[in-house]
Amino acid sequence: MERVVEASHEGSSSAAGEPVSWRLSGERRKQGAAEAQTWLRLVLDARLNLTCQRCLGAVDTRLTVDRWIRFVAGEKLAAEIDAESEEDVLASTRSLDLHELAEDELLLALPLVPRHEVCTQPLLPSAGAASVGDVADESHLQESPFSALAALKRGTH
Repeated sequence: MERVVEASHEGSSSAAGEPVSWRLSGERRKQGAAEAQTWLRLVLDARLNLTCQRCLGAVDTRLTVDRWIRFVAGEKLAAEIDAESEEDVLASTRSLDLHELAEDELLLALPLVPRHEVCTQPLLPSAGAASVGDVADESHLQESPFSALAALKRGTH
């Protein structure tokens, strides 16, 4: 799953080496007088190292997906139903790439902002940032940008 590996923490070997546990089952469901429809249940369990957005270190993240997908005839019908309901809907095709579907579902399950509950690594200051002590010592040396604007407004600068 190349795209999942790309989303993992750089230099992390566990993302590429950890197996993804998966289970797949299908069934036909009949609702009322309508024709029976095909449903697919996809269950995934994966453990990845993602990049913590606080400390930029690796954060161990467990992803679990348990999704029912309904298949309908044609892309147009799938788009209409998908817009109107909360169900996951796909157009029926002669072949389905389950590997790609599983990878898509894992990517959709990634946290928006992965991070540790408490970062164990110290946060590194950026190249232009000063430490708290430096800011306190130099605060009297720098003029506030707002005072410079006020001087311009008064025409005394």
